[in-house]
Amino acid sequence: MQTILDDIVVAIDGPSGSGKSSTSRGVAARLGLRYLDTGAMYRGMTWWMLRGGVDVHDREAVAERAGRPEILSGTDPHGPSIVVDGVDVGLAIRSADVNAAVSPVSAVPEVRERLVELQRDTIGAGGIVVEGRDIGAVVAPFAQVKVYLTADPAARAQRRAAEEGGTDIDSTQQSLLARDAIDSSREASPLTMAEGAVHIDTTGHTLDEVIDQVVALVEAVEAPA
Repeated sequence: MQTILDDIVVAIDGPSGSGKSSTSRGVAARLGLRYLDTGAMYRGMTWWMLRGGVDVHDREAVAERAGRPEILSGTDPHGPSIVVDGVDVGLAIRSADVNAAVSPVSAVPEVRERLVELQRDTIGAGGIVVEGRDIGAVVAPFAQVKVYLTADPAARAQRRAAEEGGTDIDSTQQSLLARDAIDSSREASPLTMAEGAVHIDTTGHTLDEVIDQVVALVEAVEAPA
């Protein structure tokens, strides 16, 4: 029997360290939906550029090569994957080199155009939770549920430092704020809260509490159907 969950698109946006990945995967797993990490796609593109010796600060060089790599994203929330030109780069895209280079690569319009097309192909008919920075505003403005997650900068830095194995919190916070500035001011698809999105500040909440809030939003859409 067809239900609204078969067609639903849940767009979860927000800055780094706000809890997008854990929340998105948790919501998808709980509701039996697919999951797409669009940030991993930009990291995969960045990894490919670095491996090929491309100067990531040369916008023309990045733009010229944006259509070359084959990027495949797995959509299992229990084990998401990212494969670039046949190479599993799930660990490699979290390296310090990729972290430092992903913002300039992501800001190139040709990169965003290429990856938005791939993202929309994956979203397809729905049944998916998609996380990123421009999902509700650009990639899937048709999403039935739009969420914008934020958190206090210090909390975000603590989470990211823990993910990276004890990185210095102060330097991590400065790095996150610098990326916020780049992502929010870039010409192509800047980080912004989409019209109609529900803002959730995750600072004072556990992961389960945030997942509960998003699941409740989905159920509120599903109930009238």
